[in-house]
Amino acid sequence: MMKVSSLMASSLELFVNNVRTLSTQGNFRELCDIINKSTTTLARNGPHLDNVLETLDLQQHSLGILAVLCVKLSLPNANGANNPDAYKPLLNQVQDFIVGCNGEQVRFAPDTYTELCHLLSQLLIDLQMPLRGVDLLRRAIRKIQLFDSQLTSIHADLCQLCLLSKCFKPALEFLDTDITGISQEGGYFDAKYFLLYYYYGGMIYTALKNYNRALYFFEVCITTPAMSVSHIMLEAYKKYMLVSLILHGKIVTIPKHASQIVNRFIKPLSQGYHDIATAYSTNSCAQVNTVMTKHQELFVRDHNWGLVKQVLRYLYKKNIQRLTKTFLTLSLTDVASRAQLPGPTEAEQYILNMIEDGEIFATINQKDGMVVFHDDPEKYNSPEMLARLEKEMEACTELDKRVLEMEEEVLLAPQYVRKVCCHVDQDEPLTGPVHTNVTNTQGQSKHSTYSM
Repeated sequence: MMKVSSLMASSLELFVNNVRTLSTQGNFRELCDIINKSTTTLARNGPHLDNVLETLDLQQHSLGILAVLCVKLSLPNANGANNPDAYKPLLNQVQDFIVGCNGEQVRFAPDTYTELCHLLSQLLIDLQMPLRGVDLLRRAIRKIQLFDSQLTSIHADLCQLCLLSKCFKPALEFLDTDITGISQEGGYFDAKYFLLYYYYGGMIYTALKNYNRALYFFEVCITTPAMSVSHIMLEAYKKYMLVSLILHGKIVTIPKHASQIVNRFIKPLSQGYHDIATAYSTNSCAQVNTVMTKHQELFVRDHNWGLVKQVLRYLYKKNIQRLTKTFLTLSLTDVASRAQLPGPTEAEQYILNMIEDGEIFATINQKDGMVVFHDDPEKYNSPEMLARLEKEMEACTELDKRVLEMEEEVLLAPQYVRKVCCHVDQDEPLTGPVHTNVTNTQGQSKHSTYSM
């Protein structure tokens, strides 16, 4: 037993010495290789890992501490699997690490760093403490990002914790920034986290009733290239249809660049949602109600029942908006009848809410119960509207600039140049040396030019 203990101690001492020596030398790539090979050793010495942490400095030895914390998070807790108090010391250690670690060092091991965040997120979900990790993961993302619009796999974890804790604002800091690059994370970036980021992001925007942005996020999720059916894409497609009905009154056609599996496999698996869309197209609230009742078990199981009820609410609103194009005045009773609402009280509540949200322009005469519909008072000549227009133009200009930059990056990428040159070589009929000036039978000169 003493011999085994001494071997364990010597292996930990070797790990600590390697971390100290290579960190001092700045040889972080070699240190990462050693750390990856030391995972089994650290796992076997679980009870002694706190002693290892005490011998390492947070700023100087961030990579070593990162490896130890990853192993500690993956090991079962002897004091109780679902006991928050038992995990308090470990959670404090992880928090101190993320806040104070050396960003330059951990960028040498992005896969291990993101794994730490994945393990932390799952632990907090199991402990039913998602709110504790929200600000921590926000800091973790900023620590490893190379630029603000870079997507990491930690983004998905942050969005999941924000959804579970119903604390959406921290996620908006990242969701409102359009992604222009993806962290490779040492070649270990899993497409699952890309899909989850856009799926969870769409759910957050849906909860905030920002349906335009939600529809875009679900669209990105379902149009991601794929060779097989993803459950994430299936659930995103279901929400895409419901949000599309709320926003446009119909299912918006999926872009042509979407994978064939969407039409071939995902659509047949969403028949209940297509039935809702078919009923919605008739403008009949009764038919939508019938379909809702028929497929209620499905919608509840998919956790979409609340969103389905929103679809019905927006159909009532749509029917009221259609009345504004036909009538100048109507009684509340007539509005209720034509919009298929239960009664004038419900009609009045809907109209008041729509006026408040700027969806219609109307006044209600409480004395005789009449509704007067008005035209949009906006003349588009106010300073506020001019400022809004300028802001939109700046956003379009910035987007155009970014597209040109990305196009240039693609054109200059070695992989693209090799592929283009390969195709040119295959298409070239000449077997001899290529001349830049070849004369044809009519005496005209041809110039071989390649534009990219």
